[in-house]
Amino acid sequence: MPDKLLERSAAMRAEFFKRQDDLLETLATKGQSPEGLFITCADSRISPSRLFGAKPGDLFTLRNVANIIPPYEQADTGVTAGLEFAVLHLKVPHLIICGHTDCGGIKGLDAPVDAASQPALTRWIEFARPAQQLVDRTPELGQAERHRAIVERNVVQQLLNVQTYPFVLAALEANQLNLHGWVYYLRRRGVGSYNSETNRFEGLGG
Repeated sequence: MPDKLLERSAAMRAEFFKRQDDLLETLATKGQSPEGLFITCADSRISPSRLFGAKPGDLFTLRNVANIIPPYEQADTGVTAGLEFAVLHLKVPHLIICGHTDCGGIKGLDAPVDAASQPALTRWIEFARPAQQLVDRTPELGQAERHRAIVERNVVQQLLNVQTYPFVLAALEANQLNLHGWVYYLRRRGVGSYNSETNRFEGLGG
């Protein structure tokens, strides 16, 4: 039986293969040397190629619910394997953690998931709890402002978490790796970059 979902994209795929033929041939014969490890949410609304102009071979991508990196002592095998491959084998010069507003994982901190039916998801989003707790020390935030703040603080929290991995820390100390924290603001149609000196996300434009 033909795969209708795959067939639906056949024309687009043929055009893509034709347009990127030289690049794809180079990647197939010489392998990959991506500029960065891009860690983001699994949300279907995030498209790195559309948002950042990434071409095949530009980004080694790791996606999960709420762009979470558990601390090293609580490390998830899949996340750790992705980090190891990118940092130790591909030796990417940049590691980017990109969150987004209207994130279901972040919203799940306020509307707890049924632990009996979704135990993994329940445990997973707890790694974002410190961001929520930090924001909630600031009173009188509106609902939308509070959500945005938690999304932003979660990116900062994951930047801290990723530095608990010994091989990441070693690459940072050797000046072989740079960390970046980004947030994609869906309604504003823009992206903000974390400035550690001001402890704020600064706009890069829409």
